[in-house]
Amino acid sequence: MSTVSFEAPRGMRDFYPEDMAWRNRIFDAWRRSARRFGFQPYDACVVESLELLQRKSGEEVSEQIYAFEDKSGRKLALRPEMTPTLARMVAARQSRLPFPIKWFTVAQCFRYERMTRGRKREHYQLNMDIIGSEDVLCEAEILGAAVDAMRSMGMPDGAWRIHVSSRALLGELLAASGIPERHHPAVFIALDKRGKIDDSEIADLLRGEGLDEAAIGKTFALLAVNSLDEAAAMVAADSKAMADLRGLFDLAHAMGYGDLLMFDIAVIRGLSYYTGIVFEAFDLQRRFRAIFGGGRYDSLLALVGGQPTPAVGMGFGDVVVGEVLREILGDACPEPRAGYIIGYMTPEQRSAAVTLAAWLRADGETVDLSLVPQKPKHFFAKAGNSSALKAVYIGPDDVASGTAQAKNLQTREFESLSLAQPVQP
Repeated sequence: MSTVSFEAPRGMRDFYPEDMAWRNRIFDAWRRSARRFGFQPYDACVVESLELLQRKSGEEVSEQIYAFEDKSGRKLALRPEMTPTLARMVAARQSRLPFPIKWFTVAQCFRYERMTRGRKREHYQLNMDIIGSEDVLCEAEILGAAVDAMRSMGMPDGAWRIHVSSRALLGELLAASGIPERHHPAVFIALDKRGKIDDSEIADLLRGEGLDEAAIGKTFALLAVNSLDEAAAMVAADSKAMADLRGLFDLAHAMGYGDLLMFDIAVIRGLSYYTGIVFEAFDLQRRFRAIFGGGRYDSLLALVGGQPTPAVGMGFGDVVVGEVLREILGDACPEPRAGYIIGYMTPEQRSAAVTLAAWLRADGETVDLSLVPQKPKHFFAKAGNSSALKAVYIGPDDVASGTAQAKNLQTREFESLSLAQPVQP
């Protein structure tokens, strides 16, 4: 028999304790920032209806779905993203929900795609969505929470930017260039592939959609628009898409992150359900894929059978941001020291160590209790590599005196702890 591989399946990940330090850094920042901005947590099953995902996730994701049939012949899949599931859940209780709602989740998602740096076949992502309001303040709040999370992780503002555009604006620009609206969805999908395939291949996709050479040239020319003022000169003065974009930039400045936003008409997003403002965050040198992305999707609830309801949301994956953080901060992920580590010299001191650990835990402290006797140098070497703030080593003299010394591993100061302290109920 062949030897069983100890590696995780290709594209999947194991998380050893040192990996969990990075994951916790990211997840804790996500949850803290989502809560700080008033988002409520939710969750859902990881298995979804294949039909829902194929119809709502767009061309590229449909090709990447992990699909299967259950024992009853139902066509199911591992979710490749969370938004269609969210739409299904909201539509199921639409008449009872107090709109607008602000929900978030940290969900594991699966896509069978080509492996590159920052791209796995499974990942966790923060999803934040606001459903039930057309106001551009929704986009500003979601981006504000994402910025808060990035800063909380230790990402410096000078290392990244949020690229912002609008599908509605690009639609207006295409129409002003003489390209009929019926072609716009296919144009969006083709242009979103820029950077992934050659422009000649994108042109072939546009020809396949029925665009002539003049229309193709005008489409590529739009991607050279590099400012809101330049775009504004090409659309109607009362353009709602332009007003929303200007409103978002104004709100971002008022909320303290305006300098992180930049207009980028090339941001389109590949998923077919986006309808308005769209955004993607990148490291400044564009060495990685998008750190997070999202936008407005006002039509999705109606597409899954619910009532038409405005919505905006984002997905923030753990793989890319983890790579960027390591690039900037280094491979080590030091955790703040907290709690105690307790060791003892011989089996005769074990009872005292156990009693002290129980007392400290009952008092709300975290305690790492050594499981075997250790020599002092071995214990303190272990303590130095741990995340504990204070180290307590109990020997025969400590038991005899009824007092142990807790060493602060940062300040090197000592404090006395009574070994006679009763355990709190």
